[in-house]
Amino acid sequence: MKKAFSKKPENFRLHTVLEKSLKVTLFSLLSLSFQITTAAASKEISINQTNLAAFQKITKGTVVDEKGIPIPGVNVILKGSKKGVQTDMDGSFAIEVPNNASILVFTFMGMQDQEIAAGNGTIKVVMKEAGEQMSEVVIVGYSKVKKESLTGSLQTLDSKKIVDVTSPNVENMLAGKASGVFVNTGGGQPGAEAKIIIRGRTTVNGSTDPLWVIDGVIVGNSSANINPSDIETLTVLKDAASTAVYGSQGANGVIVVTTKSGKAGKSKISFSAKTALTTINNGNFKIMNGAQLYDLYDSFENKQDFQNVWWWTPELRNKNFDWWDNGSRTGIAKDYNLSISGGGENFKSYVSLGVYNETGAIKGYEYKKYNGLMKFEYKPSSWFTLRPQVNMTRETTFDQQHSVGALYGNMPWDSPYLENGTLVGNAPNPTWVNTTGSNYLYDLQWNYGESESYNVRTNLDFDIKFTSWLTFASVNNYIFSNSNSTYYSDPRSSAGEAVKGRIEDNFSTYNRIYTNQLFKFNKAFGKHDINALAGYEWNEYNSKSSTGVATGIPPGIIVPDAAAVPEKVGGNRSQWAVQSLLSNANYSYDNRYLAQVSFRRDGASNFGKNAQYGNFFSVSGGWNIHNEKFFHAGYINNLKLRASYGSVGNRPNSLYPHLPLYSFSQSYNENPGALISQLANPDLSWEKTFTGGIGIDVSFFNRVNITLDYYNKNTSDLLYRVPLPGVIGVTSIWKNVGAVNNRGFEASVNVEIIKNDNLRWSVDANIGTNKNKVTSLYGDKQQIIVGDGSGISGSASKLLTPGKDVDSWYLTEWAGVDPENGKPQWFTTNAAGERVKTSSYGDASKNQKVIGAYTPDFFGGFSTNLNYKNFDFAAIFSYSVGGEIYNYARAEFDSDGAYTDRNQMNLHSGWTRWEKPGDIATHPQALYNNSSNSNKASSRFLETGTYLKMRSITLGYNLPIERMHISNLRLYIAGENLFTISHYSGVDPELPPNYNSATGQYVISGVAAQVYPSTRKIVLGLNLTL
Repeated sequence: MKKAFSKKPENFRLHTVLEKSLKVTLFSLLSLSFQITTAAASKEISINQTNLAAFQKITKGTVVDEKGIPIPGVNVILKGSKKGVQTDMDGSFAIEVPNNASILVFTFMGMQDQEIAAGNGTIKVVMKEAGEQMSEVVIVGYSKVKKESLTGSLQTLDSKKIVDVTSPNVENMLAGKASGVFVNTGGGQPGAEAKIIIRGRTTVNGSTDPLWVIDGVIVGNSSANINPSDIETLTVLKDAASTAVYGSQGANGVIVVTTKSGKAGKSKISFSAKTALTTINNGNFKIMNGAQLYDLYDSFENKQDFQNVWWWTPELRNKNFDWWDNGSRTGIAKDYNLSISGGGENFKSYVSLGVYNETGAIKGYEYKKYNGLMKFEYKPSSWFTLRPQVNMTRETTFDQQHSVGALYGNMPWDSPYLENGTLVGNAPNPTWVNTTGSNYLYDLQWNYGESESYNVRTNLDFDIKFTSWLTFASVNNYIFSNSNSTYYSDPRSSAGEAVKGRIEDNFSTYNRIYTNQLFKFNKAFGKHDINALAGYEWNEYNSKSSTGVATGIPPGIIVPDAAAVPEKVGGNRSQWAVQSLLSNANYSYDNRYLAQVSFRRDGASNFGKNAQYGNFFSVSGGWNIHNEKFFHAGYINNLKLRASYGSVGNRPNSLYPHLPLYSFSQSYNENPGALISQLANPDLSWEKTFTGGIGIDVSFFNRVNITLDYYNKNTSDLLYRVPLPGVIGVTSIWKNVGAVNNRGFEASVNVEIIKNDNLRWSVDANIGTNKNKVTSLYGDKQQIIVGDGSGISGSASKLLTPGKDVDSWYLTEWAGVDPENGKPQWFTTNAAGERVKTSSYGDASKNQKVIGAYTPDFFGGFSTNLNYKNFDFAAIFSYSVGGEIYNYARAEFDSDGAYTDRNQMNLHSGWTRWEKPGDIATHPQALYNNSSNSNKASSRFLETGTYLKMRSITLGYNLPIERMHISNLRLYIAGENLFTISHYSGVDPELPPNYNSATGQYVISGVAAQVYPSTRKIVLGLNLTL
């Protein structure tokens, strides 16, 4: 049998061939698209030379942008004909017209269309960016609606507001940019995703992730690896009026993404490149050096317990191996994007390629992502339009990462290297103070993990236009994904020594079929405007996975062979489907009085047969007061009142919560058998959320835009695993129990302070607040003690009880340090019912209480943009105020001597340790192996979650391009995550999601453990347009 030997696996594999093939294919398509769209554009705007004699007059002029920079390639077309020209490299044009009253139409991709009379002289046309124009038509639900006709609460971000942060994932780019949208970014590990909560948490065991819709396709609870550079607009739908049309999937809000498309005109080539240097940001969490740790041990009240051991010597003060310096580096992130777009009246295309590559700031980790998008629109006739699309993504990781836990925890007294420079071997290690410690560097000589995934998303959409007011729209999508991962533990390593080497291989694949078939009605009857749709939707998901683990692997063998011993073989197959009937109608009278209704009926496979279908609805209205005849306040450009009420739903994380399940992993007398693992509940139904809201939109002087919203959400039939007596072998059953209320206020403000040819200055700000409380539980229950979601043993608990927040902490109450003897104290209740202090943690823990909650009081962000001639400047900040974080890391690293097998943290600013009677201190007397229980779970480790974070700051310059034969060239430098202002003693108060094995989800638990710290980035970049 042929064996593969390698100290570190090389990349000469099948995926290398596939990678090269993918690149060749994409570049070929880019080239082909450029040729087709150029030919199409040339054909559409060519001038018929034989008819020029019929024209009597020549109109000349120049076209510039708002900064006065000439724009080459602008289409200048005589309205009502196909006669036209394009501007040259200086933005100049000359066109023959019949007379001065002739209308010229100016179009250019990314700019607002303009119509201007030819006149009798030279004209100057100033074209504005399309961002403002796009905000006038918003993609919401399954249709496009004029912003002035909206009755729901939503917020739209254009591409420029999204890609100002260096990340391969869209989720990380949304922090602080939309009111009511709470984002916890994924930390500093390359490729890590953020978690998003829109308008509060409405579930206990269900998902809190919003629904993502990309180009009309429901793709699930994540952004489906879409390339952020391909996004044209991103709209966050927040209230029932906007989300009810998505029915059982809309309870957590909906994020609608529209990707870029080709526009008629000359082909446009865009290229962007940025390189970021990343460094670790450990915030306020500072671990001790050798001298500081020695002084802590020397202060132990019972230091006689170790003073006679061999390792205790003053020389420890000079032993100071810096594990962080050894395990970290300046990481590099590279992000390149190339796109070609264009076309004519009947054919348009957009083709792009994106490459993202990041080496982590902690050594040994590399993440790569490749994106390709091909998007076409073909209109062979006036009544038929075909829109095929293919999106391809490949992600890879290679993980020989230095252990984050060891970087924090390994003692500075212990070096991973012997005096001769070789690595210290496996534990137990007699050369270390911590003799049970493991030298992870020894294992990293051989051990590694790697993963690879492919995702292909295809669309074949088409429209059939029966009349000017009736269209049939068909969206048809197929997603295929394949992933695999390998984890290798060499027999020489501590992880593989006991089993003589281990290899774990995981394979999974899934496919998803989605289709919706809609009839769309859009017609005006005098002052009456009706926009309606009705249709059918089907969404089907199928997946399978397998896992194989083999042991007894000889050193250096990175594939299982015949001599290997199977340790575990397993697999899984799952499927679910949702089918829906949906309808929506918008009505406008004279653009003054607005109304909307929607209805959806969903049927889902993961509910009981008695409750498999659910109905969801919304009604909303609006009043454009500024369009009333009696309204004469000229300085108010827009004044609209809105109100809405409706229902949406949520499904459980489990695919089969309603069915009886059996486990075949058990045996009796070495014979295989089956045990029941889950009881059936045929009545299990949706979580139902009913939301009412009011809002106001107002604009002043064409410069100030304000949006205010208030909402009240009531969620009933919460999905929850109700505990059962374990005598039958089943410990819980899925049931609909309890209810939760969320209510809150949101505000966003945009002010254009200065707006002229040379100088533009604008400021944006948003704020959101959400109050959450449990309103009822199942049966006569008044409280349910639940885990905090972190999955960490010995961490905090949370309590579900009516009147309290879903994320309420349930803890033993810390009472501080006794100033007389330095002992820790907690509050308890004595026999007389009095609240008293005690030094017995056991007594105090019997009287736990609700102390604070993780939910912040309010949160949001603000930004400013300044443009002066060719210079531009932007800064973005986000903030969160209130809410308590349970800093579990302190239980280990601020343990008052309990953990003597790891390093400890320095006291935070303002903290002091008790030394003598009378001291008023925050920390008790330290004890070797701490028997006082001061580091046990209590409110001592609750800390404020308040912070102000600088997301990004950018300075750019647009180079003069008059003689460069290009449309635009911009260079910029940026800083990201440069600082966070917070009193939190941990690494980062913006906690990254952590994996909860019980639910199979990445969750925001409010618990801070040993996490991958955030990173600072210094970015250099350029944007080039041809």
